[in-house]
Amino acid sequence: MIRIENNYSLKKWNTFHLEAKARYFVEYNQTDDLRQLTEQYANLPILHIGRGSNLLFVHDFEGVVFHSAYKALTILDETDDYVILKAGSGMIFDDLVSYAVNHNWAGLENLSYIPGEVGASAVQNIGAYGVEVKDVIQEVVVYNIAKSQFITLTKEQCRYGYRDSIFKNELKNACIVTDVVFRLSKHGELQLDYGNVRQSLQYIANPTISDVRKAIIGIRRQKLPEVDELGSAGSFFKNPVVSREQFLQLQQVYPDVPHFILNDGVKVPAAWLISQSGMKCKSIGGAQVFEKQPLVIVNTGSATAQDIVALANEIQEAVKSQFGISIYPEVNYI
Repeated sequence: MIRIENNYSLKKWNTFHLEAKARYFVEYNQTDDLRQLTEQYANLPILHIGRGSNLLFVHDFEGVVFHSAYKALTILDETDDYVILKAGSGMIFDDLVSYAVNHNWAGLENLSYIPGEVGASAVQNIGAYGVEVKDVIQEVVVYNIAKSQFITLTKEQCRYGYRDSIFKNELKNACIVTDVVFRLSKHGELQLDYGNVRQSLQYIANPTISDVRKAIIGIRRQKLPEVDELGSAGSFFKNPVVSREQFLQLQQVYPDVPHFILNDGVKVPAAWLISQSGMKCKSIGGAQVFEKQPLVIVNTGSATAQDIVALANEIQEAVKSQFGISIYPEVNYI
């Protein structure tokens, strides 16, 4: 089934709850429909969205917004050690996590309660609590618009990086993700050493992946606003990775700076930088730095896109001025 709307409000399709309109909105539930649809709208800009949990609509979109309602879930292979799952791009990502955890398949539990859909998870390389979705992705199936054909990319071909992928660079607006193939373990090792996950499980002798999911949902609910109640896009900024030399200079001034050693540098939490730069609870118009988590900008009810952009710019300037570190939005401005 194909649904087509004209001059369509996108307010419920972005988690900031900002009013914006699309010239056309098209929803499909069969991937084969993409051939017809992309040809039909070939002369217009195309934007494919999930739940809009990583988007900021700065203006109306004078093109066609596509949305996938394709939610198929298939077991491609299963052994005593692992299971290979193929999930349709329109499936709610946390529904997939719940399904995996309920079957005791490990790998996705640390990504619990992240808003959005499966297709967007592969584009953004979402991550939380020491895990990135690339860690369990095996392949991504896409529809190449120019070639009018479906192509399967290996994880390596997706060129995953921190909150990055080929879909945000060379293949941006050129391909539409239709399916994501995940490899999950039946004997996975729990990842507990990021944030306060282990502390949340300290009274459980032998935690299961179900315990990890429950703990992470509890942590996220404490730190982050429920998007149905208070508009936001979750983490607004990426955590910056600085050189070891720059980090040592920072540590001399701030001995207790939190950090994570990586192969290519040192990751410093953007939330700490924002808080230390005096931007905690800062507001412009109806946009405000969330009181419980400085990494989040919320719409208190009356924010405009311009309020959010202005606040984000001021945060970036404050962090750069105090620390000499640039932080960049994880949110995509449309």
